Amino acid sequence: MTFYSEHSKVWVSVDVIIFGFDEGKLKVLIGRRQMDPGRGEWSLYGGFVAADEGIDDCAARTLQSLTGLHNLYMRQVGAFGSIDRDPGERVISIAYYALINVKDYDEQLRQEHQVEWVDINSLPELYSDHNKMVRQALRQMQQKMHTEPIGFRLLPQLFTLTQLQHLYEAVSGQEIDKRNFRKRIKDMDFIEKTELIDKLTSKRGAALYRFNKRAYNEDPNFKL
Repeated sequence: MTFYSEHSKVWVSVDVIIFGFDEGKLKVLIGRRQMDPGRGEWSLYGGFVAADEGIDDCAARTLQSLTGLHNLYMRQVGAFGSIDRDPGERVISIAYYALINVKDYDEQLRQEHQVEWVDINSLPELYSDHNKMVRQALRQMQQKMHTEPIGFRLLPQLFTLTQLQHLYEAVSGQEIDKRNFRKRIKDMDFIEKTELIDKLTSKRGAALYRFNKRAYNEDPNFKL
């Protein structure tokens, strides 16, 4: 027996906004669209939901296919379904954003997928409503970073306080007072100072820190 035959069918896809932090800049992974319509236009990476998978599974599969990385931080942004958003068919897209450490992303894989890291403040015009997706994802990430330490997903395991401050400045788009920032960091037991020194990015040699997930889970009262 066939159900819902009186209703028109629509396509469902996912699009993934992948954020990275590099050279003091918040960046987004984009590439030239490899299919019609819109072939050659700058675009986010995405795919259509298969008949045998849920939308979260599709997003995870799409993200893993592009990055080769597992267990990444990923959250749903929302649904985008304007009637004319895709000139090919009636397509509703569910957007997700993910956070990765740029240095963990294999350069050869990036080249195979023909994608590039682009400064979020210099994004070109993207296909369809993808710029809108990026803006909405950024707003959600900004809100989340004030209440959860998700920013450490964008950093290497060992980082300097200057790197951490630059990350929060890049995400918020605002300068942060160095003294106040470091005072707040000092009060957070889950940001541990190590005995290691960074001599690559700091001439004087800056102390390296790390995020202690166990300490955070014991006292998750984070607010920055």
